[in-house]
Amino acid sequence: MMTPPEGDARALAAQLAGAARAAAGRLATATTADKDRALTILADQLEGETARILAANARDLEAAEADGVTGALLDRLRLTAARVAGMADGVRQVVLLPDPVGAMEGMVRRPNGLMVGRMRIPLGVICIIYESRPNVTVDAGALCIKSGNAPILKGGREAFHTNGVLVEMMREALVAAGLPADAVQAVATSDRQVMTELIRRDQEVDLVIPRGGEGLIRYVTENATVPVIQHYKGVCHVYVDQGADLAMAADIAFNAKVQRPGVCNAMETLLIHRDIAPRLIPELFARYKAAGVVVRGDARTRSLWPDAAPATEDDWSTEYLDLIVAVRLVDDLGAAMEHIRKYGSGHTDAIVTNDYQASQRFIAEVGSSCVLVNASTRFNDGFELGLGAEIGISTSRLHAYGPMGLEELTARKFVVLGSGQVRT
Repeated sequence: MMTPPEGDARALAAQLAGAARAAAGRLATATTADKDRALTILADQLEGETARILAANARDLEAAEADGVTGALLDRLRLTAARVAGMADGVRQVVLLPDPVGAMEGMVRRPNGLMVGRMRIPLGVICIIYESRPNVTVDAGALCIKSGNAPILKGGREAFHTNGVLVEMMREALVAAGLPADAVQAVATSDRQVMTELIRRDQEVDLVIPRGGEGLIRYVTENATVPVIQHYKGVCHVYVDQGADLAMAADIAFNAKVQRPGVCNAMETLLIHRDIAPRLIPELFARYKAAGVVVRGDARTRSLWPDAAPATEDDWSTEYLDLIVAVRLVDDLGAAMEHIRKYGSGHTDAIVTNDYQASQRFIAEVGSSCVLVNASTRFNDGFELGLGAEIGISTSRLHAYGPMGLEELTARKFVVLGSGQVRT
């Protein structure tokens, strides 16, 4: 991969953007067979060269630990043979998905005989900025290749060596399939000014997708002249309604917090109807305690579980990404939804209930990108929802809202088929 001298941010950004624009033009007209061939080669590489990936990841982990990184953040960075196999499986799932590029939708005949429809086309050049999780590199690359887009990947410095190996594998797979290597590029420098230059190159870059902490997303949104789809923080809620199945509620609230706390679809706030709380809290919170979860509760919660720390106002809007949960007892469904409207981030919210009307009201009135009934928030994920993989979870209500899979990485242009019609 070409890399201009360190420090020349504008030149590097111009080179990356220009190369991506040229590659995007070729990839946009590539056949499905060629794109799938590249992805199949990539999946085989990931499995066949797992040792190479883990060696690079070990270097990143060692550096991160030396910098004092611990807990969930270190887990987000860590790869294992199983996680690499999961990445390869995700790539193969993308191969199996229908190619959206070129698909015609909604063709209708107008009174004047014109046939009017829409064709799905790639967005073009996408700058993807993210932190920590190396699997994002492969997910983003695979989805962009299949949808005919050329990504410029800017991963965090903590995963520098891992991401470098993964991007090289993608470029090798592209070349082996007869496609341009520059259809996937990485920003091979930690100079933040390069990112700033890229997000202002609106003549070559079509979209920016930032994934990471609130600070990163706000910086990109405030400084970009390129359109931005926000992958904002995941302040996700589970509300346990009056009369919910206690065993189901406990399992969902435990899974949503504990199964993988360092990801954006993990539950951060648990809302419990006051009438069910005395029966739910003892068993569930004992499980939390055994798993190392710190409970921060309001006064009513602490009256039932004295071990809970007092929750502050800031706790209700905090994305912990750790084994910490904020808990509030509410009087009814309306109070739960009001809390979500006030403190939520529009990411993922779930209700546990046996009341059909309550579930339908929750679905209708909670405007988050994914609303679940009697299921863990952890299912708001591209792979779990049948997208094969995802490039992020959009919390911007634009053309994409929620997990962004292949279709969300395309736009639609109008196609009009005539037989000599002229406008009068």
